[in-house]
Amino acid sequence: MDGEAVLGGDDAHHLARGLRVEPGQQFEISDGGKVYLGEVNSVSKSEVRFRVIEELGGSPELPAVTLYVALIKFDRFEWIVEKATEIGVARIVPLEAARTEHGLLAAAGKRVERWRKIARESSQQSRRVAPPFIEEARKLPGLDVEGCRLRLEEQPGSGLLLGALPEKREPVSLLIGPEGGWTDVERLRLSEARWTPVSLGAAILRAETAAIVAAGVAAQWWWSRV
Repeated sequence: MDGEAVLGGDDAHHLARGLRVEPGQQFEISDGGKVYLGEVNSVSKSEVRFRVIEELGGSPELPAVTLYVALIKFDRFEWIVEKATEIGVARIVPLEAARTEHGLLAAAGKRVERWRKIARESSQQSRRVAPPFIEEARKLPGLDVEGCRLRLEEQPGSGLLLGALPEKREPVSLLIGPEGGWTDVERLRLSEARWTPVSLGAAILRAETAAIVAAGVAAQWWWSRV
């Protein structure tokens, strides 16, 4: 980033109208790769201009954790996006499972940009360099991914998530099912694709709670393996 930075769009509107920033105020700003200390030079309805003062120290490496989450009602899915961003996940993939509420997959196509905006705002609030990547919603099949694959399971007999995470750092994918859980056909297909069933304990959690608890456990595991 050179000596000046320009912020436009919704972010500029939020600063100018919502926070009522004025010239001379200082903020941490990011170009998606590094974080800088910037001082506001000028403010208008459409843009905020900063003078870049200095590059700040590097942010800690974020966990290589992907959340594959079955679609639920959108207000609760938005909460997952916001909190998973704060926790530090790298990617969020919305999915349609067999027991996903009818119509959510079709409607999700119009929501992805909103979810990305929520992730961007949450990223700024939590001082992440960049938000997680949120993919377009898709159907459940096709989950042959690299690294450790763990699916949350309510059925008895599954080991705890914490005990199933690898000894050394590697990409981890967490699969969270819909309300009502997985069907037997889905369990078979996921087992064939080497998704290990894991549990968060004896409590029965709502889908959005399970997603955030699992993400938090995986993030703590990642940072403990420095």
